[in-house]
Amino acid sequence: MVRLSDYEPRERRHLRDLPCPTFTTTPFVRPPELHRARIAIVSTAGLQRRGDAPFGIGDGGYRIIPAAIEADELVMSHISTNFDRTGFQMDINMVLPLDRLRELADAGTIGSVADYHYSFMGATDPGLMKTSARAVAKLLHGDAVDAVVLVPV
Repeated sequence: MVRLSDYEPRERRHLRDLPCPTFTTTPFVRPPELHRARIAIVSTAGLQRRGDAPFGIGDGGYRIIPAAIEADELVMSHISTNFDRTGFQMDINMVLPLDRLRELADAGTIGSVADYHYSFMGATDPGLMKTSARAVAKLLHGDAVDAVVLVPV
């Protein structure tokens, strides 16, 4: 894992001083008990299905990933030069833990796995993702998702 102290001083200052958005409200809903909850994944690994448009610089969009997808059907177009793809290459569950969710559902720990999951491109200004985040929220609601596993990459 890369630590801030591993960066050169200039890059370290840049990363440390990046603005963090603030929000005036905090939406909250109480989900059902975990063993009844329907769970989806939202990752910032820049994943897409083969044939989907790759992510580009400043891309605030998202890609839909069906739950039934096989690992070899996914590609990563994360654009950050600092991003280590080793984990993704060794085990897709590092950035999209679908197999782990399926195991939890089979064991009865969670209620079910959502039909669709979503990937954004990390290293993007969150303000550019606002419209897409609202669209994904509607899709999650339509899929009756109760909770989301956020996988920041």
